[in-house]
Order: sequence, then structure tokens, then C-alpha cells
Amino acid sequence: MYEPSYKKLLTYKYSVYVYDMNKEFLELFVRGAENMRQRQQMDQAARSSKQCLVEGAMQGTSLKGYIKMIGVSRGSYEELLEDYKDIARLRKIEIWNAEELRRFGKERIFIKDSPKPLPSSPPLPPELGLAVNIMIDLITRTNYLFDQQKKSLEQKFLTDGGFTENLYKKRIEFRKKQNDLRTS
Repeated sequence: MYEPSYKKLLTYKYSVYVYDMNKEFLELFVRGAENMRQRQQMDQAARSSKQCLVEGAMQGTSLKGYIKMIGVSRGSYEELLEDYKDIARLRKIEIWNAEELRRFGKERIFIKDSPKPLPSSPPLPPELGLAVNIMIDLITRTNYLFDQQKKSLEQKFLTDGGFTENLYKKRIEFRKKQNDLRTS
């Protein structure tokens, strides 16, 4: 069975993780009618990023279009990343640095020192801080991969040219061959 090549890309695989984990996060931690718009925006940003990667990869003829769609994907994830950073800020959740995230991965700690809620606010579930930090890390890593993918595609565009440019070269070659046949 045919499997599109984009499904082998790390950016695609990470995008699936981000999309699925974002859905779970929203269901668990961003509830209520007052948060409906935020849920929709975050869901749409995660979906859009994944789907734009697919759309760009499947254009087939336009490397320029693929590069553009990678940029759109990257922009959607930057928006989603800001949403998670806003959640962390508003709910007084410390954003872990790279060393703390590595420690989490090695030790499989369940929670880091849980943030102290404001006296008037209800206590935060300890899983919220962990989930926010995992999402921030995963989106940041995916953004890095998108940046690398875009650089690679731009380099390919510089060396190989775009679809229209290559068609033009082929047309010139064809005309030259036709003229050579006529004159010989």
C-alpha cells in the first residue's frame, strides 16, 4: 500500500503527537464555556500546522509552495506555543529549562515542585504543570525541525530551481533539439 513520503518526516510525526496531545490537554485542562474560544483557537492552530505540512508536501509540483506551507505550519505552532506560555504565566506555572526537561525524561518524575496557587484560586492539578511543560518542549522541538526542513527546501530550491523554472529549461532544450533536427 502506498504511503506518502511526508509521513516519514519527523515534522509530520511530531505534528501528529502535538495534535493528539493538544486535544487531550484541552479536554482535561481548558474546560468551560468561558474557555470555548481559546479551545477552538488552540485546536485549530494544532490542526492547521499538521494539515499545512501535508498540503505543502502533496503539492508535488511547487517547491516554492511547499516552502510557503512549511512557513504557515511554523506560524501556527508559534501561535500554539504562545497559548501554552500564556497558560503557564496566568496559572503561575514555572516553565522548565532544558535541564529540568532532561531530568524528567531520565527520572520519569511525575511532578516538579507544584506552583503555589494564589490564596483565592483553587489548587491546580499537579499534572497541569507537567502537561504544559511537555507541550512547550514538544512544540519548540517541532518548530526547530520545521526551521531545519525549511532551510533544506530553500537550499534545494536554490540549487535545483522551481517547477516553472525547470519547465522553462525543458522547453528551451526541446526547442533547441527541434531546431537542430530542422537544420541537419
